Amino acid sequence: MVYFQNPENALKRAKEFIEVNKKNDALDTLHEVLRMRRHRQYQHDLHEPIITLYLSLCVELKKGHAAKEGLYQYKILTQNTDINSLEKVIRRFVQTAENRAEEASKEAKASKTDGMDDVDDLDMLYTPESLMLKTVSGEDDQDRADRTVLTPWVKFLWEVYRHVLDILKNNNKVEKLYQDMAQLAFTFCIKYERKTEFRKLSDSVRNHLNLIIKHSHQTNSINLNDPVSLQLHLDTRLYQLDCAIKISLWQEAIKTINDIHSLMLLSKKKPKPQALANYYKKQALVFSKANNRLFEACALMKHYQLVFDQKKTATVQEKQMLASGVLMATLAIPLPASMSENEKYLDLQNSTKDKNMTLASYLDLQHAPTRETLIADIVKHGIPAKVYPELQPLFKILEVDFQPLKLCGLVDTMLNQVEKVHPDLGCYSGDVRKVAVLRLMRQLAQVYDKISISKVVSLIPYIEPLELELLIIEPAKTLDLQLRIDHATQTFIFGSTIQYQREETTSGPTVQQMPSEMFRNQLVMLYNALNKSVDLISPAMKLQAKDALRHDSISVYMKSAKRDQMNMIKRKEMIEHRKEYYENLNTEKERAELQEREKSRREAEKAETKRRDEEEKRRTEERSAREEKHKDKLLKMEKVKKLMEHLGEKPFEGLTEEELLSMEEEELMARGIEHMNKEKGDLKHKMKQVEKKLDYYTRAQRLVEIPLLKDEWEKSQEDDKIWWQEKEAARIEMAIKKREHDITTRKRLLRMKDDKDAFVASIVSQREKQHQEEVEKFEAELAKVREERKEAKKQEILRTLADKRQKEQLNVKAWDREVPPKVEMAEVRPLLLAPGETERSTTVSPPSPRLRGLTGLPIDAVNLFF
Repeated sequence: MVYFQNPENALKRAKEFIEVNKKNDALDTLHEVLRMRRHRQYQHDLHEPIITLYLSLCVELKKGHAAKEGLYQYKILTQNTDINSLEKVIRRFVQTAENRAEEASKEAKASKTDGMDDVDDLDMLYTPESLMLKTVSGEDDQDRADRTVLTPWVKFLWEVYRHVLDILKNNNKVEKLYQDMAQLAFTFCIKYERKTEFRKLSDSVRNHLNLIIKHSHQTNSINLNDPVSLQLHLDTRLYQLDCAIKISLWQEAIKTINDIHSLMLLSKKKPKPQALANYYKKQALVFSKANNRLFEACALMKHYQLVFDQKKTATVQEKQMLASGVLMATLAIPLPASMSENEKYLDLQNSTKDKNMTLASYLDLQHAPTRETLIADIVKHGIPAKVYPELQPLFKILEVDFQPLKLCGLVDTMLNQVEKVHPDLGCYSGDVRKVAVLRLMRQLAQVYDKISISKVVSLIPYIEPLELELLIIEPAKTLDLQLRIDHATQTFIFGSTIQYQREETTSGPTVQQMPSEMFRNQLVMLYNALNKSVDLISPAMKLQAKDALRHDSISVYMKSAKRDQMNMIKRKEMIEHRKEYYENLNTEKERAELQEREKSRREAEKAETKRRDEEEKRRTEERSAREEKHKDKLLKMEKVKKLMEHLGEKPFEGLTEEELLSMEEEELMARGIEHMNKEKGDLKHKMKQVEKKLDYYTRAQRLVEIPLLKDEWEKSQEDDKIWWQEKEAARIEMAIKKREHDITTRKRLLRMKDDKDAFVASIVSQREKQHQEEVEKFEAELAKVREERKEAKKQEILRTLADKRQKEQLNVKAWDREVPPKVEMAEVRPLLLAPGETERSTTVSPPSPRLRGLTGLPIDAVNLFF
């Protein structure tokens, strides 16, 4: 049972409930008017105050689910009529919740009762800790929640963001509002350091994007082919990536990069260069935290190219900083292990390759980058010459010059200087030093067969023997570095046996080949020389061998051609059958998954419907109970109000509403009568005192003011006389001046009176002549028109008479043919007589030509008429 018949009454009733501090009843009343179908006709001046008051009550009572239902109903009302009202209401609602959370945060800081660190997930109402505390103590969750200041409001604010995003998803009319709310939600996670909620929010936004792609055919759905919509999504994802980096959620950052890459693939044109540069910069930071120097350097290279190509206002310092970062990141890439063609072909680490290809696709690359390709790119763009002056020799020392005895010392000295001047590049120093060690060992392998460990350690000022051994053991294991460690003699032995050598040469500075490579090359040269000698000595033998080989190949092919052809056909059929089988299997699997999702959706809808019905039933019961209680209270208050109207409100001042309702009517009447009698006596005494005081005061006042009034009257008489004289003199002076001015004006105008009269006479005579001409012209036209009309009327009457005469002649001829030779005159005569004519003869004669029917006229009469 509702308390209203229309929304106006509902709003009024809700305000009354708020005045008596019954906000739950007010919320239920407003919820009823929003959900009822008969009030679905949207009225801006009525429904917007209702939803505003409803949401303010939801904020005060911290009821997020009720706010979601109200916003959903208001969205249905305004989606096709006033979408701006929905946007304004949602923004005001979110701002109110943020303000309350901010106030709670300040209060928590002031009272030092901030308990947010103990709450891992705002969506978990009962944690193991709370259950344990509830078991061992008599304090329930509500009492414990009352002691916390910030947590309830932060939880409510999180629910607000989640519900608002769920309501606004996949709707092109509120697309900008959805993106703004998503960014505010990410800001909320950063402000309150909510990592769990950030993950959930990222998943929700990702699911909403999948819904957009899946249900793009629906009405009001977002079109990702629209550049504006796509740019809004990209801006939100870039802000999400920035927030993920700030909150140190690197897995979410990688997922966000994947989302941005997917959106870029959907776009028909590239994003703005500024957004793309920011994207590459954030990618480089993520790869840096993942310690992936290869893709970090590649991302910095992309960022460098965009800035130099698009940003024409870049300063020299900015260019040097970017170029130095690219150079240091590239040089810090670990030296990879070289692989032969067979090893590359047999490499089974497909997962690593797939991962590298995926990361390369994020950077818009067709192939996975390598250290050599990046070195070639920085040389192509001239980056080594554009870096800081302290870093310019570094590239030449590591990648060009061959000086093993000075390499590590120069690199260490240069890096120490760079760390002091440019601390932001210090993160690459450790990796660059390791690369310098491996470069040193490769250069030593080209010069020495054996060298002591102590000598190598003396060449590297920043490393210990154990660290050196750990650093070079992995390259030696993969044969990237050809050396062995002899602990007995404490030496490094360079070179390897021929069966374990690699086919590829190492990158970097080279002065000569390794001994194993030289030995292999000699064998290859010997083999080629022997083959040429055999060809020169017996060329016919070579031709016979080729003919025999060709004959054997043809015979073998002919024997197995049909079998091989059948096998190929069978194999093709088997492949087609297997392909069809897997397609059917995938189709069945997708159908089963679709059915399962549909079943889950129906179950969820059923559960939600059941929950809503139960909630509605509970609210109805509670409302009925409150209504009965309210009716009883209204009846009692009505009686009290009648007594107050009869006795006044003063006898009952100081009594609360509950005390008034607990007192009997007789008790209230006695209290009122007692108060009235008391007031009557007090009033009588006061009136006597006032009367006496007024009498004395009035007499004294009259005695004092009589002489003052006389003086004032005399003074006013004199002042009035002076004022009248001044005004009269001014009036006479103005009248004289006006008279003189009028006389002057009359004399001036009299000079032109004759000219005026002559001009008026000429105008009048001209107008009379013109009027007479127009009258004559009108009468002539009128006479002409009258003659034309008379002639037309005469012709019309003549045509009418001629038609009638012709018809009568036809009738006479027809009558002559139809009358028999013998006719009784008694029967015919009355037909031939004219009106008023008597019978004169007994013979039958034809009708007279003058008889033209009973209504005809002779021609002479017509002429006389005209």
